[in-house]
Amino acid sequence: MYSVTPQAQALLDTPYPEEFAPGAHAAVFNCLRIEPSERVTLITDRETTPIAAAIAAELAANGCQWNAFVLEDLAPRPLKDMPAAALEDMETSDISIFAVKVQQNELRSRMQMTEVVNRRRMRHAHMVNITPQIMCEGMRADFALVDQLSQKVIEKVRCSSYIRATTSAGTDIRADLNPGYKWLKTSGIISREKWGNLPGGEIFTTPGEVNGTFVVDGVVGDYLCFRYGLLESAPLTIEIKGNRIVDCHSENQQLRDDFWAYTHTDENSDRVGEFAIGTNLGIKQVIGNILQDEKFPGIHIAFGNPYGEHTGAPWTSTTHIDVVGLRFNIWVEEEQIMRDGRFLVQL
Repeated sequence: MYSVTPQAQALLDTPYPEEFAPGAHAAVFNCLRIEPSERVTLITDRETTPIAAAIAAELAANGCQWNAFVLEDLAPRPLKDMPAAALEDMETSDISIFAVKVQQNELRSRMQMTEVVNRRRMRHAHMVNITPQIMCEGMRADFALVDQLSQKVIEKVRCSSYIRATTSAGTDIRADLNPGYKWLKTSGIISREKWGNLPGGEIFTTPGEVNGTFVVDGVVGDYLCFRYGLLESAPLTIEIKGNRIVDCHSENQQLRDDFWAYTHTDENSDRVGEFAIGTNLGIKQVIGNILQDEKFPGIHIAFGNPYGEHTGAPWTSTTHIDVVGLRFNIWVEEEQIMRDGRFLVQL
């Protein structure tokens, strides 16, 4: 039996709703598959403490050695840098869990954390902006089934040269693929190959080149997600040429202006860095939270950082923002794999 640090004991003493327990159990035992011999760093914040407490209870039940940190106890928010104490603890851990509601301009601190994850090849659960609703929806998915679907789809796209996608809302895009860039699967079953968001359920790559129109009638990512929520009544339409944003418009002019500013932060902020297919069959609708919504079955793309350390893309950006659409038709070359938001892939 390992000794428990005061920070960890404080989480164990924190009450949490019973309905969080299945999702927390899935994170520890199904997604991360933590062994009792392994060591874990759990990072949370005050707003997310009840969810972290549910995870802490599962870590204790697992019998592994673990430590916990509440960000506000270490540094003022928004974070300029990830607190050194948390990073130092990660240097001795096999696994890390980040369950936090992020604030504006904190991407740098998260990148500092994932640099440690990538360098040490840790299994890492990225639960950014996790909410009670997500704990009771996306985190209760059958991740074995999600992984099975993800594997079927990734086998198709890895052999293809392009993907086309349309929606009734007006999306019409073509992604030409670069065989030099890797496809990755983050189905919720997290490995040392690539850290993953939880809830999981997507495959992604850096595209060679995307062209066309993408109508964001789902959500936009990062802090804009909480600012603007669901966009179906006032979508954001993005025109993409040569893999870069050339125009965007919306009836919500402030959304358009905020998105435009975000995607023009640096020289690659307007560049499509991620092309992804959501595969979480447990998610039935978008809810206005990018952590879960990007796993919704369909296409999402992201502008900015291409996660080149995993995909092989040779460029980078200080920003990364996802955009999610609804009810896709998807073709992998000439094979249709989704019709009106429903997968046609046989499991």
